Amino acid sequence: MLLKVTFLGTSGTVPAPNRNPSAILIQFEGIRLLFDCGEGTQRQMMIAKTGFKIHSVFITHLHTDHFIGIFGLIETMSLNERTERLRVFVPKENVDFMKTLFRMFGYHNLNYPIEVYGLKDGDEVDFGKFKILAFKTDHIVPSLGYALIERDRPGKFDRAKAEALGIPPGPLYSKLVRGEAIEINGRIITPDMVVGPKRRGRKVVYTGDTRPTERTIEVARDADLLIHDASFTSDLQDWAIQTKHSTAREAAEIAKRANVRQLILTHISARYSKDATPLLEEAKEIFENVVVAEDFMSIEVKYRD
Repeated sequence: MLLKVTFLGTSGTVPAPNRNPSAILIQFEGIRLLFDCGEGTQRQMMIAKTGFKIHSVFITHLHTDHFIGIFGLIETMSLNERTERLRVFVPKENVDFMKTLFRMFGYHNLNYPIEVYGLKDGDEVDFGKFKILAFKTDHIVPSLGYALIERDRPGKFDRAKAEALGIPPGPLYSKLVRGEAIEINGRIITPDMVVGPKRRGRKVVYTGDTRPTERTIEVARDADLLIHDASFTSDLQDWAIQTKHSTAREAAEIAKRANVRQLILTHISARYSKDATPLLEEAKEIFENVVVAEDFMSIEVKYRD
């Protein structure tokens, strides 16, 4: 099953010629989710050729560099004759404000409905094969991070064992994989006799803007991919604390403590727009498997097995 992350915007508050404000598109099979939607996101989507068939939008917080692009995107989707609803998720404190903005822009008269939902720490949105978990982050306004957590997959089916037990190929195999017992010649065959242990699903975690938190470590534990705020290098530690952002070193420390598979640094300050090497070098001192996000960078998150 395809799980792909496309970076549409990787800058800090101030955009740079090569970096748009924050936006990340995650595709799980045919479902496309947008996380944050900074200014110009729809143009980035055109360049990246992602299409506009977005199922839901998850906003980490209501600073304009993280959500102002949603208004143009909504109108473009309407002009493209969208009919299916669009769900927009924001921190619960911002629901009324977001609904008011949509009413002011006349979006209640579009040819498709827009539904706004508020989330708090620990809330989950179910997508069947995966869920989105909201978790509290530490920024200067109400803010959330989001974790895409794939549900565990069935264990591997051992065909040799099945044949040795006299189970004919066909629908009985599928029943066993689904966890159902079957009967063969009066004998009950249970799934554990031919199916291995469940296999862990994938996990992608996006923090949005935040200081390092224990909650992030908890949610990101053993994640396949952690996308973390890394606005500055450590020489600007005081400014990171004042503005409630993280340094590259701090992001790497979070990744190491959470035992993640890969770290991607994003929300890059404009001061590093020409050369993000200082951020990368600082993070690598702590955590080896790290890259700095670039606009239009795309990563497929594969199964570990």
